[in-house]
Amino acid sequence: MANSLKKKLPQPPNPEVLTQDKEVDVSVVEVVKDERTGKIAGAMCLLIAVFLFVAFTSYLFTWQEDQDKVHQFGIKIFSTNDVRVHNLLGVLGAYVAHTFIYKGFGVAAYLFCTFFFVLGINLLFGKKIFNLIRNLRYVMVGLVLLSMTMAFVNITSEFSWGGAVGELLNNWFVKWIGIVGTGALLAVTVFAYIIWRFNPTFKWPERKKIIADKNDFNDTNDVIEAKDDEVLEAEDYDEPEEQILPISQNKLKEGATGKVVIAPKEEALKHDPLNEFGVTEKDFEEDSIEAPTGKLFIADEPKKAKQKPIDVMADLPLEIAPAVHEGISVIMPKSMPENVLEKEDTEEELVVEGRKPLKIEFDDKIDMELELQEQFEDEATSNQQPATSNHYGIDTNYDPTLELKDYKYPSIDLLETHGSEKIIHDANELEVNKNQIIATLKNYDIAIQRIAATVGPTVTLYEIVPAPGVRISRIKNLEDDIALSLAALGIRIIAPIPGKGTIGIEVPNVRKSVVSMKTLLASEKFINSTFSLPIAIGKKIDNENFIVDLATMPHLLMAGATGQGKSVGLNAILVSLLYKKHPSQLKFVLVDPKKVELSIYKIIEKHFLAKLPGEEESIITDTKKVVHTLNALCIEMDNRYDLLKEAGCRNIKEYNEKFLNRKLNPQKGHQYLPFIVLVVDEFADLIMTAGKEVEMPIARLAQLARAIGIHLIIATQRPSVNIITGTIKANFPARIAFKVSSKIDSRTILDAGGAEQLIGKGDMLISYNGDITRLQCAFVDTPEVDKITDFIGNQRGYPEAFLLPEYVDEKEESSKAFDSADRDPLFNDAAKLIVQNQIGSTSLIQRRMKLGYNRAGRLMDQLEAAGIVGANAGSKAREVLFKSDMELQEYLDSMG
Repeated sequence: MANSLKKKLPQPPNPEVLTQDKEVDVSVVEVVKDERTGKIAGAMCLLIAVFLFVAFTSYLFTWQEDQDKVHQFGIKIFSTNDVRVHNLLGVLGAYVAHTFIYKGFGVAAYLFCTFFFVLGINLLFGKKIFNLIRNLRYVMVGLVLLSMTMAFVNITSEFSWGGAVGELLNNWFVKWIGIVGTGALLAVTVFAYIIWRFNPTFKWPERKKIIADKNDFNDTNDVIEAKDDEVLEAEDYDEPEEQILPISQNKLKEGATGKVVIAPKEEALKHDPLNEFGVTEKDFEEDSIEAPTGKLFIADEPKKAKQKPIDVMADLPLEIAPAVHEGISVIMPKSMPENVLEKEDTEEELVVEGRKPLKIEFDDKIDMELELQEQFEDEATSNQQPATSNHYGIDTNYDPTLELKDYKYPSIDLLETHGSEKIIHDANELEVNKNQIIATLKNYDIAIQRIAATVGPTVTLYEIVPAPGVRISRIKNLEDDIALSLAALGIRIIAPIPGKGTIGIEVPNVRKSVVSMKTLLASEKFINSTFSLPIAIGKKIDNENFIVDLATMPHLLMAGATGQGKSVGLNAILVSLLYKKHPSQLKFVLVDPKKVELSIYKIIEKHFLAKLPGEEESIITDTKKVVHTLNALCIEMDNRYDLLKEAGCRNIKEYNEKFLNRKLNPQKGHQYLPFIVLVVDEFADLIMTAGKEVEMPIARLAQLARAIGIHLIIATQRPSVNIITGTIKANFPARIAFKVSSKIDSRTILDAGGAEQLIGKGDMLISYNGDITRLQCAFVDTPEVDKITDFIGNQRGYPEAFLLPEYVDEKEESSKAFDSADRDPLFNDAAKLIVQNQIGSTSLIQRRMKLGYNRAGRLMDQLEAAGIVGANAGSKAREVLFKSDMELQEYLDSMG
């Protein structure tokens, strides 16, 4: 049987033959999807538009000479040699113009020119410059309406301005509702069409006036009265339009005589913006200025095309190559566009090399078909900047972005396109892997009914449906055997796949694709996302962009061995937020014990970073300052909860909406609350050096800070139980695992195995909403982050970084509260002993001064409180802060 199986197995095709086949065998679909085909079609549409315009225009002047000839010969005019026409475009131009204008819609036929022009521009430039569907609707309605209108007003002219269609409709309406009724109907219809097409604003002329308060009106020394005769003289000149200023800048006052006076600029500058929060209903009734009106359109998130599995029968024809026997067919995915960022409406597709299906037949005559599932990837938008989060309209009284109103979001061009942006896969590799999987399962008497493949950027997912009666655990236990047969690392079996009823076998690709951050940020899913804190992490196996909301996670725990993509993942998250949020809406607290990973973001200190008051560095590297910062965040959390309690809100979103709508008074401490994201790059180092001092505030923030907009992202390369404790782990439901060294580490971070089977270089598992998903992390290089931070840092920022509440620990408080009157009588002697020996040791005081340990300990505490020795350093001696007896004596004299 083994020998017969070897004979049945296909031989690897010759690479040269494959190359030639690929060049010759070009399907019609690939030609249609080619970018050059679209440009050629666009040029042809523009040519048609110009041709129709010239032919129609020439027909308006030569219709008397050409109409009889075209009408007489009809289509035979093209085969008659002795017929001469006067149209500038010859017989074809005369025939087409006669058909569209005389027999069609009259001069309304010019709308066909606009349609072909719009279609040609869109195809030529490869992006949706004009809305084709909307213009098609306007053209269809305009053809009927304009042709009928021209036929109605064309009573005495010999030329049919409305064409045959317009004449037919006009005669039918005149017959039923008369000339007056038809005219009235056309007038209303044209008016409705103008409203539908252009949506003009109708406003009754009204004299604008603003009534200021009585106190300002009584101050007649600071106003300029406009005399009636001067106003009349000004009306004789063509002056520029009157500029309507906000109420808070200029005030108009109406006196008893009806004259209008304008408050000068000096008075406007005295206006306190805080008073706007106390505006009453009466003030709004007196104000006659109407707020500008507008519409807010929110784009729906693009829907992903449903993937319907195809039931493949044994007798279906093979699409790839001559089969060795019946049974295997491959459904090829569509190919991704060559330039993702320049083709907006083009579907991204999957390119599979070597379109030759290979088949294998087993002794039991079971025909197996390999289905390659279609993947639908989010379209990328050309030169489109990621949309900002939901900003409020111009009728909102308060806008937090006004302080940096000139801030510009980073351009998508700052990011690089890594790789070819195509997922290239050899069909022969698919077939060989499939055959090996089937053969391995058959060796253990495991029969399957169906197998399908989904090709991703890093791995391919083979989904199998076992035969009835086969236990899933038997397949799960064959993970190592399948890895051995495929001679590949990183084999992972998902038994079963949630929600599908299949068993998944993930096999790494021989040729892996790089997922560029530029592709994710330019996708419609990211641009149109309405998340509070959207982050683009990477792509799933089916090439769907994985974009989630950090605010709903609400905290993220990342772990992975050194060099497996953890730092790149952090950069991807931070870059996503920088592209989406305004500096007034988001602040980062960056903790970097390694001092080199996050230092690249220090240039945006005055835009996006937060720090403690009085600190010089915004990137926190010292462990003691980390402890202070974490406790300051806890104070900020408590202060925010107090504000929410006073405002009667449950979360930061409701609170900010109330504040933006001027329902909260800033004089009572209310303010706009930005989101705060705490990023810790190496958590293990903090736990080892500070321990409980770091763990407790982290746990408290993780438990309580979600509702008030403080979110945590913690990364570590040591996911052990003494680093990621149960207290911390319980409050981080969202977790990311890059490749780890052992299954124990995988279970520590994910509560499940699998991370030890990853292949590295950004290959990751994310546990989110109870599901574990395999992703390829988006790649953003350090030079790209440099360009983004430079772009932001070179813009005008706030005067200083966002300041956290000041935190003073208990030891510092006790040092400040030290009372020299309560010190021990031997305090001065002990201080001199410590300074002379430069050793801050309790045992030294006990031994040299022959004291008990308790009294020596109290002396050391007093020396620390007085600032003579440093804090306790564990088993090491305390640091002595004075270097000479002279300095110490001066200090003791000053203390009295």
